[in-house]
Amino acid sequence: MELTAAIEALNALKRPCHVDLYTDSTYVRSGITQWIAGWKARGWRTAAKKPVANVDLWQALDAAIAGHEITWHWVKGHSGHDGNEAADRLANEGMAPYKSAKGEANG
Repeated sequence: MELTAAIEALNALKRPCHVDLYTDSTYVRSGITQWIAGWKARGWRTAAKKPVANVDLWQALDAAIAGHEITWHWVKGHSGHDGNEAADRLANEGMAPYKSAKGEANG
């Protein structure tokens, strides 16, 4: 979900710009700032020569960052960071109808 959120946020931009992107996902931040160059150089394989997990999303994020100057920030989740708490609340509200429908189907 974190990868998709970053992709959608960047794809919503109408022109190249500077972006401060905040995430509570070390996976997303490390992937884009440390690992992606190696994955691409190895044909989207890890250092262990295994296929990169979520390669379709990583490729979409790679395309979405093109033309933008992005500063990636990590924030601890559920620690009172206003933007992170708001994003978490909105994500949960957006998923609520699907969770209740799933519960009714299983219950």
